[in-house]
Amino acid sequence: MAFPQSFLDELLARSDIVDVVGSYVQLTRKGANLFGLCPFHSEKTGSFSVAPDKQIYYCFGCKKGGGVVNFIMEEENLTFPDAVRFLAKRAGMEVPEETGDREAGRRRARILDLNRDAARYYYQALQGPEGGAVREYLRRRQIRRATAVNFGMGAAPDGWDALLNAMTQKGYTKAELLSAGLVVQNKNGRLYDKFRNRLMLPVVDTRGDVVAFGSRVLDKSEPKYMNSPETPVYSKRRVLYGLNLAKKTKRPNIILCEGNLDIVTLHQAGFDNAVASMGTALTVEQTRLLSRFTKELVLCYDNDSAGKTATERALQILNGSEFSVRVLQLPRRLADGEYVKQDADDFIKFQGRDAFERLLSGSENGVEFRMEQVAGKYDLSNDQARVEYSREISDLIASLPSPVEREIYGARAAELAKIGPDAMKLEIQRAYKRRTGQERKRQLRQELNPAAQIQPKERSLRYENLRSARAEEGLLRLLIMDEGLFRGPPPLREEQFSSPLLGKVFRLLWQAREEGRPVTLAALAGDLEAEEMSHITAVCQQPESARNAAQALADYIGIIQEEAGKRSGGTEDPLLAATQKYKDKKGGKRHGS
Repeated sequence: MAFPQSFLDELLARSDIVDVVGSYVQLTRKGANLFGLCPFHSEKTGSFSVAPDKQIYYCFGCKKGGGVVNFIMEEENLTFPDAVRFLAKRAGMEVPEETGDREAGRRRARILDLNRDAARYYYQALQGPEGGAVREYLRRRQIRRATAVNFGMGAAPDGWDALLNAMTQKGYTKAELLSAGLVVQNKNGRLYDKFRNRLMLPVVDTRGDVVAFGSRVLDKSEPKYMNSPETPVYSKRRVLYGLNLAKKTKRPNIILCEGNLDIVTLHQAGFDNAVASMGTALTVEQTRLLSRFTKELVLCYDNDSAGKTATERALQILNGSEFSVRVLQLPRRLADGEYVKQDADDFIKFQGRDAFERLLSGSENGVEFRMEQVAGKYDLSNDQARVEYSREISDLIASLPSPVEREIYGARAAELAKIGPDAMKLEIQRAYKRRTGQERKRQLRQELNPAAQIQPKERSLRYENLRSARAEEGLLRLLIMDEGLFRGPPPLREEQFSSPLLGKVFRLLWQAREEGRPVTLAALAGDLEAEEMSHITAVCQQPESARNAAQALADYIGIIQEEAGKRSGGTEDPLLAATQKYKDKKGGKRHGS
């Protein structure tokens, strides 16, 4: 363990999972557990469960689970050591000196310090003689100095090693600069600045750390935009540019755009609720991040085919989520006798703030946008096209969860295609029956294939021996439910388990039992990968009766030993006598009752 076990045990005791999770998720008690909307995926019906007695959480939708440390690791995108430090700070505990992960934590802290100093260097360069070209570019883009300061903008000088020399003089190593993605290495091993002669846009996370950089070239050379690569402190799937500022907005929603400079222009115009993804389509991780600050999103992507595709993908991710979603479609701009695409930056400059405010107020919801895209594919003056339109639009409307929505949008579709409302309603009902029928068949196939239900979600964790694995799962549930059932030496060896993961968990839990520590899953966060912890949490969510527990224990051990004997060629197990002793126990009472 990187941290002393006594420290971790006290940290878990002070970090009640209901209190910690409750600061992120609104929880409602249902029986012994609490439920809420999962923060890890989009949903409208709460399938996220918190078990106070076991100090674990589990989502029956996305199948993620674990203890309080796992929750912070997932929600805050932190490593195990950093999640421990996060919780320790929350609990007012001083973190002892680590033994194993101290170096990893130090490297992460160094990269964050390096990014901060690099941002300061670029900012100072923008103010000096070397920043003249960038200042002129900002003037042409109508970006005011106060706005540039608010976003911490800077200038990368037009040289090969300006930042490299400045940062090494501050004591940073070349390896740290490489790790931060601020320099690159050519085939000859020479290092040079990644960003040169560019406008620099620091990417600041919601905690206020500079985690990466975006940049824009000053002329027409390529690549026009260049961002930091993935680093130990930066994952583009988990960050939104401008959210550190937008989270403070008084507006009721957040506008999601494509480009960083769109965000700058919108904030300057008073739309301080705008954010942008960093060179990627909207991700589930980003929606989880947004859900902390708003429940209403406005999609404002470019009005070209790529922007419409990005809008459609975002709507698919957000479908069925707790977000209220609207789409702001920017009109094409007339230039030199032709209509050309424009982004939010263009629209604000050519049409003005008030025009954008009107568009924002009249933006359509996601269903209306998708219906418009479908209608645009057909010539509705043609009878055959109207038939084909009716089929496609019915499939879309049938996917809506509310019968009221299906009724309203069905009527609109019928009116647009000049089809009787009853005929359209019938077509939608047929499409809805097809969808529900297909879903029932899928569920039935799963129910008729119990082996598929038993198998872990992750292929790397799949069971080779289902009979033994079921017994191994039951054994773990009993151990967590009542460790008093287990007397004397361990009844099984780790290698007797058919599943390496289940055997490992048994060993760790038994070790905790022998050391007099709580036998809980929450304490295993530092020993298991996220997928492993989620699977073990799912295992422990399954019911296990306290009645006849001693007999069940004996049966489980017997099955595991029997299957282990088969794998080893029938060698008699030296612990068979221990198994027989369990089987000889009479009555269905739990030990000690």
